[in-house]
Amino acid sequence: MLVDFHSHTLESDGTLEPAELAALMRKRGVSIFSVTDHDALGAYPRLGDAAAHATVVSGIELNTTYRGSEVHVLGYGFPLDAAEIGTAIAENRNHREARAQQMVDQLNAAGIDLAFDAVRAEAGNERSALGRPHVARALVRAGYASDIDNAFRTLLVPGKPGYVPQLYMRPQDAVSVIARAGGVAVLAHPGRLKDESIIEELVAAGLAGIEAFYPRHDPSQVAHFRELAVSYGLVMTAGSDFHDPTYNERGVGMEVEREDIAPFLDLVL
Repeated sequence: MLVDFHSHTLESDGTLEPAELAALMRKRGVSIFSVTDHDALGAYPRLGDAAAHATVVSGIELNTTYRGSEVHVLGYGFPLDAAEIGTAIAENRNHREARAQQMVDQLNAAGIDLAFDAVRAEAGNERSALGRPHVARALVRAGYASDIDNAFRTLLVPGKPGYVPQLYMRPQDAVSVIARAGGVAVLAHPGRLKDESIIEELVAAGLAGIEAFYPRHDPSQVAHFRELAVSYGLVMTAGSDFHDPTYNERGVGMEVEREDIAPFLDLVL
């Protein structure tokens, strides 16, 4: 079956309107999907008729920081008005705003004339959760970088003038927040973890699932995460992590066997 439980719109760091993303899902034939914007839920009221073809499961991607590394926790199946999720979003958004402003201040101090309003404009609207990609796009538009990758490499990574470390909530707290809201907490793209030992800690905190099926996971990694899912009693999910048609050439949707994700579906449908 064709599903996608990990995608983004311009409500966070994607580039498509929610209805445009839903239209892509429909065109691809995705039968069940979630929009998992970073620290944002604004896409759901704006999916429109384009989402009528599919079952839509509420979702979010909460950014967290642990041991100096970035860890992303996906949440599914919670009420969109859950107070616990709203509080977590507000906490992370405050950090996002302050971090983006500090990036701009540091770039200005390095002789790069970039206004915070230009970064905010790249987000599309006041609801969007600001992130480093918005700063990168503003730098490209202002002529300080040839493309987003170039902006990151030359100005926004450790050791460069625009880099500011992330200081989000802990992943254990994100897992707890999602669970208290009645949702299902899932570890995003585990193949990108610097230290897998965190998985055991998150399971102890209430982690329910792992994103085993992901475009950048090779077959050996998928097999590994299958084993971890069985070992820890986790459900498995699948997601494209779609942000933009140009940078996500494979597009939306992940083809999986229904039995692989049936335990997850049982929890959220």
